[in-house]
Amino acid sequence: MIHKEGRLIIITVGVPVILTGLALYKLFSGSFLLQMVPLILMLALLIFLFWFFRNPTRRVMVDDNILLSPADGRVVVMEKCFEKEYFKREMMQISVFMSPFNVHSNKYPVSGMVKKVIYHPGKYLVAWHPKSSELNERSTVVIETPCNQEIVVRQIAGVLARRIVTYAAEGVKVQQGEELGFIKFGSRVDLFVPLDFITEVEIGQGVRANVTRIGRFLREKTDTSDGAKDNDAGSA
Repeated sequence: MIHKEGRLIIITVGVPVILTGLALYKLFSGSFLLQMVPLILMLALLIFLFWFFRNPTRRVMVDDNILLSPADGRVVVMEKCFEKEYFKREMMQISVFMSPFNVHSNKYPVSGMVKKVIYHPGKYLVAWHPKSSELNERSTVVIETPCNQEIVVRQIAGVLARRIVTYAAEGVKVQQGEELGFIKFGSRVDLFVPLDFITEVEIGQGVRANVTRIGRFLREKTDTSDGAKDNDAGSA
């Protein structure tokens, strides 16, 4: 299945490519090699576009206590850091880098309510650069889970990426596995979770959206008459 974000691109690129290929085929009618080389290159481009904008269907077993990967790719960051934009405190950061050959549709890693959506224009540093989370073009989505946990999902543009699409809207309930957005041509997705979050992935590990468990929340936050406090949510 081709993602809706790629259909217009495939048409606008594919039609000129096919017409150019046919023109070159006629132009070099006296040389089989000169005929085939342009056709092969153009066919490779079309195949890449169809491959890049693929959108496989994956079944999701919804679990409010589990965080699924929001993207296909590789874990490049997993560390404690100070999250400056929303939480303004130390959080656990887990980042997934997407190469141009990965599926680029981003998914909601957990169900909940979208509390905030913040877009920032910015630079286009390589997606694995330590400062890309703060300096690159990015879109931040804050989600409050049914267990009253708050997380941040941040889409970050890379060197090749020139457009971030975010479907999230403030005040809307979302379900784990639904589409959050799309980033075109190489990028990264950051997750910011509580420090007591139990990770189940490692640096360098390959992950798949809606399939790979990033980890689980240790505690459920509930309100009491004396104020908010944390209660144990149970073991895995």
